[in-house]
Amino acid sequence: MSTTPRSVGPVDFIALSFTGNNFTGQILPAIQELVDVGTIRIIDVLFAVREGDADVRVVEIQEIGNELFQRFDPVVEEITGLITPDDVRALSAGMAPDTSLALLLFENTWARKVGDAIQAADGQVIMFERIPRPVVQDLLEERDRLLGEAAGA
Repeated sequence: MSTTPRSVGPVDFIALSFTGNNFTGQILPAIQELVDVGTIRIIDVLFAVREGDADVRVVEIQEIGNELFQRFDPVVEEITGLITPDDVRALSAGMAPDTSLALLLFENTWARKVGDAIQAADGQVIMFERIPRPVVQDLLEERDRLLGEAAGA
């Protein structure tokens, strides 16, 4: 029996650091909004916590405090296990005392239809690269500075 492969959009991995172990969940409403409108789908999440000089501890979503877990529950659709404790340990090497990490894996569901259309047209993506937000911001600031200088010349 053959099964049709599930269509998925591109998947991104993000690691967030929180100094002072002060992860309050303030980013959750922004993530929830993206999930609610179908832009992304959270497919995995893991946390790492280092309290003082203690070893880094890997924390699964079910292990976090009840109130914070309840805030994550509607955001995280499934836990795929694609992010492993070994990934957390590798990313947390050298982590400062009293710091937390949140590692998220999310599918860009907005791109699924486009990907399906490209595949149906016998096309293929030959390059895809994300340019980090700070780089784009710096480039725009530099452009504005140069335009300002040219206008004043």
